[in-house]
Amino acid sequence: MPELPEVEAVRKGLNQLVQGKVIQQVTVDWPNIIDTTLPIDEWSQLLQNERIEKIERRGKYLIIYLTHWALISHLRMEGKYNFYPKGQVPSQKGKHVHVRFLMTDGSQLEYDDVRKFGRMTLIDPQGVGRYFEERKLGPEPTKEQFRLDDFASSLKKTKRAIKTVLLDQKSVAGLGNIYVDEVLFRSKIHPETKADLLTLNQVETLREQIIQVLQEATAKGGSTIRTYKNSLGELGQYQKELQIYGRTGALCIHCQTPIEKIKVGGRGTHYCPKCQPLKA
Repeated sequence: MPELPEVEAVRKGLNQLVQGKVIQQVTVDWPNIIDTTLPIDEWSQLLQNERIEKIERRGKYLIIYLTHWALISHLRMEGKYNFYPKGQVPSQKGKHVHVRFLMTDGSQLEYDDVRKFGRMTLIDPQGVGRYFEERKLGPEPTKEQFRLDDFASSLKKTKRAIKTVLLDQKSVAGLGNIYVDEVLFRSKIHPETKADLLTLNQVETLREQIIQVLQEATAKGGSTIRTYKNSLGELGQYQKELQIYGRTGALCIHCQTPIEKIKVGGRGTHYCPKCQPLKA
């Protein structure tokens, strides 16, 4: 958390709230959030008088385009943005607020992160494409960009468990623990199945379900499982539609078999042992 649908909801909210605003001052209270070789004061000064032109998304990353820079923000586990209009800025900093952007109009954008896992990187806008290429980030999960032949080829090159492969962001961008469980359940694929053993029909079904589930979740504003809220303070609604994630012991909607939970690659994983059998 948050995954692609949640990050997309944050992006839309930020575009409503801060697009066009000019940064007056940046205060960093937890320097490890910032990925830079510069002293934090110098890094913060680079953002002064920068106008927020637009906010885009790539996979689970936010890209905040400024006048001269691109600020890439990864929310990781529990990062979120809070916005306060002029006159409503808290007099005291919140316990988990680590970066504050004071705008010239008196409003303030805050980065809040309980676990402090999130990261921000400031780069030249011309280098955004290269930034994600260096991280081998896979294609966006759309019919146009997420090509079946490329996906099938990438899976044939690894014997790792399919869940682990989908989580690493290289075959396709945007999936996390929640939606990987969902797409594997809908595809009737056991999460420990070795990727290179999947048939072309299975890969085709998996691709279709990845696209469909992420589209559905995005339309519902994502899933609020723990603390997630978008930048407008709204909860996601897709958690009501989840068929397998978080339902340990509940009966499978298809076969009435109790849903089980195991660990795959260190991640809690939900599956139906009857609908998703592990084949040798």
